[in-house]
Amino acid sequence: MSDETPGGHAIETLQVEDRRYPPSPEFSRQANAGPDIYSKSFEDFWTEEANRVTFFEPWEQLYEWKPPYAKWFVGGKLNVCYNCVDRHVESGLKDKVAYLWEGEPEEERQKITFGQLQKDVVRFANALKKLGVKKGTRIGIYMGMIPELPVAMLACTRIGAPFTVVFGGFSGESLSGRMNDMQCELLITQDEGWRRGNRVPLKANADAALEQSPTVKRCLVVRRTGGDVNMQAGRDLWADDVLKEMDDESSRSLSFGARRTSAGSPATATSSSDRSPTRTPGSSTKARRIFPTRTAGGRSSSATGPTSCTPRRPRSVPT
Repeated sequence: MSDETPGGHAIETLQVEDRRYPPSPEFSRQANAGPDIYSKSFEDFWTEEANRVTFFEPWEQLYEWKPPYAKWFVGGKLNVCYNCVDRHVESGLKDKVAYLWEGEPEEERQKITFGQLQKDVVRFANALKKLGVKKGTRIGIYMGMIPELPVAMLACTRIGAPFTVVFGGFSGESLSGRMNDMQCELLITQDEGWRRGNRVPLKANADAALEQSPTVKRCLVVRRTGGDVNMQAGRDLWADDVLKEMDDESSRSLSFGARRTSAGSPATATSSSDRSPTRTPGSSTKARRIFPTRTAGGRSSSATGPTSCTPRRPRSVPT
């Protein structure tokens, strides 16, 4: 293909790419998806994938499809935090790195193991419980990309508290809109964040949002930069002050079907329970709230599977 420019020179654009980069046999053997997935029926595929998730109580029906509503793994009970953290610790992987974190400034790096992650999550969950959070309490999270962010999210799923994560670059007005939409009772934020060497006034933005968020009664603040921020008596609490008094041991029954309700233990939820709402595609404008795409069973099973982010409506399998 070629185009003539005003100066008369031709620009050639090559759009043919026939190079191939096949994976090594070793890599192919450990892949989640293999060629055999196309020969499986829809039901067989998702039934097999469900075995990669730990259910406290087994599901009885794969799906219930009543357009436009769908339920997955009907009757099953699980906990997302247990599947993300505890089961790996119990299987002997407590010293395995769960994820690597690299922050700002550049020299800030951490290796978080499953064992450490479990302790951090249990401690945070117990702190939330002390503040009155229970199964069904709705929480807003307004933080930067720091290790405490996934800890807070996992702590919410451990308790069974639905949460909404608001991008740390959004304004106080956007934050209040999302918290009011969900009727949050508690906000988790931080003093400030770092972004390209500049401080982001997260707590100041949160203060502006809280003035317009009547349902939010408490604000838990993670200390990040150590910057001077306003702390309103009776509402705002430093996270480290609350966390230092909390236990980090997870006491739980190992039998399936047991209700994990003791301190630090994961609460059960049906596989179609609401976990967190999302919004229609990434915009800062007023958007419609959506719950179904974040149900515990669908999201958990798909997170371990090789296909799209949520199980789809039954359809013919391509050959």
